[in-house]
Amino acid sequence: MKCLPFLLALAPVALAQSLTGLWDATVVSGGVTVPFRMEFASDGSRVQAWFFNAGDRTASTAGTFDNGALRIQFAQLGTRLEASFKDGRFDGTYIGSRRTGSLKFHAERAAAASESRVDAPSIAGEWELNKIRSGKGESAWRFLVEQSGGEVTATILRVDGDTGALTGRYRNGKFVLSHFSGARAALLEVEPRPDKTLHLTMDGKTEYTAVRPPQARSEGLAAPTDPDRHTSVKDPAEPFRFSFKDLNGKLVSQSDARFQNKVVIVSILGSWCPNCHDEAPYLAELYRSYRDKGLEIVGLSFEEEDQLADPARLRAFVKSYGIDYPMLVCGVPDEASKKMPQLQGFDAWPTILLLGRDGRVRQVHAGFPSRASGDVYRETKASLTANIEELLAETPR
Repeated sequence: MKCLPFLLALAPVALAQSLTGLWDATVVSGGVTVPFRMEFASDGSRVQAWFFNAGDRTASTAGTFDNGALRIQFAQLGTRLEASFKDGRFDGTYIGSRRTGSLKFHAERAAAASESRVDAPSIAGEWELNKIRSGKGESAWRFLVEQSGGEVTATILRVDGDTGALTGRYRNGKFVLSHFSGARAALLEVEPRPDKTLHLTMDGKTEYTAVRPPQARSEGLAAPTDPDRHTSVKDPAEPFRFSFKDLNGKLVSQSDARFQNKVVIVSILGSWCPNCHDEAPYLAELYRSYRDKGLEIVGLSFEEEDQLADPARLRAFVKSYGIDYPMLVCGVPDEASKKMPQLQGFDAWPTILLLGRDGRVRQVHAGFPSRASGDVYRETKASLTANIEELLAETPR
């Protein structure tokens, strides 16, 4: 009995350490249960967690586990997780932003992976979802699939970016895929049809038909929107202008000395936007690589109203991705078109403007794909980087 106090003192530490590893979790979004995998690591009462999106990981910014209560914060998303531990399981709430809302959360130890079925039909490659209803004027989206046996990773790519990596496997005649990376939840069922099309059901209610691109062209269906043609400037001969305050309250304008005779990337974004999180690591690395060669970047961030007085989420966004370029707070998303009157057809988050050394817009690129888009992700980065290098090679005035 003399050992009991010592054992009781060790119990909370042992329990916390037992959290380390992979967990199978679910959230309930829109009445649909969405499964996903996440990871915990603990050191005493301190806990860190990660969401996954293809090869990318979103790390928590703070976390504790005390007396069976788990509290984890993702400041760069403006979200937190609160759950109770009982019988080896977590149950609680993922408290999201105003856009995601609060989601019922459950997690238990990840089960050992079972062997993938080898008799699953092949759906790998590129497909198109046609005759869609899009508020951005699109008539088709791309559906990109990677497959290994019965296991599939896929994404739906729209003009503003993709859905993130939808992962799952083949069972009962269809592929059941899901995704949750802290900012967006989705459940997608993909059923191969005898006519060589795919029938897709998103979140149990929205249905699409996917066809191969050659079939879509032969049927006269419109191709997906070209992100380099979605948004334009009204007068390409006119230098692009901006003037907003940064996170420290300092006014930053295109006329400032730091931008003169520089190639400038203007990134229009919001920390609420999942595809803006996909773009941020690329721009941060690009700035580190090309800053000494004459590149400047400026972020024009349009935040939700509750973030304007204290843009804590945007500050955490900047810190999380190691952003060294100025980030300006420009207003709420609905004000973007009014505050950037030189643009026409702007409605994709994010949108990149490439300015030459003369300050004029040389390219507008709508959206940004995540790593889940595979070759498209790599090609987008390579194309933008090549265009930037070409602009940097121009002789300064």
